[in-house]
Amino acid sequence: MKHDPSPATLAELRRPRSYPAVSVLTPTHRREPYNAQDSVRLRNVVTEAKKQLEADPAVTRERRAEVVRQLDQALAEVDLTHAEDGLVIYAAPGEHQVWSLPRTVPERVVLSDTFLTRNLVSARTAARPFWVLSLSADRVTLWSGSADHVTEDRTGGFPLTRDLAENFDAERQERIGDAPSTFRDERTRQFLREADAAMSAVLREHPRPLYVTGEPAALSAFEEAGTVAGNAVQVQHGGLAHGTPEAVWRALGPVREEEARKETEAVLRELEAARGRRTYVSGVDEVWRTAREGRVQLLAVEENYQVTVRDDTGGHLVPAGSDEPGAREDVVDEIVEQCLETGADVRFVPDGTLREAQGIAGVLRY
Repeated sequence: MKHDPSPATLAELRRPRSYPAVSVLTPTHRREPYNAQDSVRLRNVVTEAKKQLEADPAVTRERRAEVVRQLDQALAEVDLTHAEDGLVIYAAPGEHQVWSLPRTVPERVVLSDTFLTRNLVSARTAARPFWVLSLSADRVTLWSGSADHVTEDRTGGFPLTRDLAENFDAERQERIGDAPSTFRDERTRQFLREADAAMSAVLREHPRPLYVTGEPAALSAFEEAGTVAGNAVQVQHGGLAHGTPEAVWRALGPVREEEARKETEAVLRELEAARGRRTYVSGVDEVWRTAREGRVQLLAVEENYQVTVRDDTGGHLVPAGSDEPGAREDVVDEIVEQCLETGADVRFVPDGTLREAQGIAGVLRY
């Protein structure tokens, strides 16, 4: 199963396919007892996808057999013991992919000439992925972080390591380690320059906010070594290059909370300023209509805001039950993707922040 699609991956998933490109979505659960029915539900929704393929006169027998084979291969790759909150399966002639998402999705089957990517986009945006680079004189570790955890990541050749004993003579052994003198050594500086170059390559391929951790001397030397540190948030905390994901998460906690608080305050200031300029919209119906027109410049959404709606005959969204004909359970994700497609800045804020706006608001370009 895959996690955290890059912008390049999302662009590849959006390209047209030979019909039918099948998207299968189902909610999953991380813990008992809620996850007990996940496997049954997953098999049922895949069975539904096969039924739709069988009933579609536009799908030839050969193509149907090929897509069913891809669905079966995808199903065999699913590992529900590591499930998050949503699962997406893509299958088309000659290919299949399985994505696990840290955000719930509606149960749905879609046959089209493109894959349904809005849920991947929304999950990635809501998770606000980030990188953590942890420095020491003999090891530089890369961590991948999201809304609720970090894991070690081996992208770009990380971790970078070296043997300190090979780089210091016997008279300087007392300097080995993370003492300030270590980071004045030219070999250590070269090691940090290599780390800077490797991290620059990762950021070009997978752009995210970056945190850099280390002792003050390590952070200073790394900043002098290259360009990455200039755009990163520096965290003075040593030992994390050899640490655990839990230790990294604890060290980042206060820093990320303060960053999130500042970001939320900045979003609220922009929304308030838009009120004065009369470029403010709120509520799912008004935001949906202006997003479709490409007018939204900034979209603010509460982190867990979801609403089921249907289109009425007047071109407006009205509340609906999930079992009603034409009900749309993923309209918020649709709005998020539409706004990103038109270059809007999308920000997720804590639940309750946008209570007066009913969970969703925007700043218009005009």
